[in-house]
Amino acid sequence: MIKIDEAIIVEGKYDKIKLSSIVDAVIIITNGFGIFKDTEKLELIRYYAKKTGIIILTDSDAAGRKIRGYIKGAIGDGRITNVYIPDIFGKERRKVKPSAEGKLGVEGMDTKVLLEALEKSGITASEGGKCSDITKLTLYELGLSGGENSRELRERLQVHLGLPRQLSAGALIEVLSTMMDSAELARITEKIKEESNGI
Repeated sequence: MIKIDEAIIVEGKYDKIKLSSIVDAVIIITNGFGIFKDTEKLELIRYYAKKTGIIILTDSDAAGRKIRGYIKGAIGDGRITNVYIPDIFGKERRKVKPSAEGKLGVEGMDTKVLLEALEKSGITASEGGKCSDITKLTLYELGLSGGENSRELRERLQVHLGLPRQLSAGALIEVLSTMMDSAELARITEKIKEESNGI
């Protein structure tokens, strides 16, 4: 398993499952053309483009190219690395028939081919990194979800950390997991609570 600092943008959940088996990275799904209307996800991608850089790894068909082009145009500032998979014709095991163009997508690629594609693009693995223990329960216990003023507290935390405001609790967990562990999150949340209470 190689650790990659940049967030990787893929089209679907099966692409994410495939990549998760070979890389340790933040992987964001566009849900195909769903990204065209998903402003929250686009904000998240913009955040990562500025903070860590993003890797766009879409399929090599027309749909994949359209999604790639849209993201590149919508990002503005930030570091974007394009990773391209080769044209390999075939059908993914879970599918009844091949895609419209008959090419394998990210999910159908051999692990070795995916790693080579990342390497060719100049993506390098980083050393180790700590594993985060932030979960939905962590957010609940800290008052960041499920409480009367949770949304307001979450927004203050996001502003404090320089994150986009329009993040769901789930998206926030994913981002926080790349930044800190639960102990550090607890310290920051407590500080924000104290500041808002005028202590």
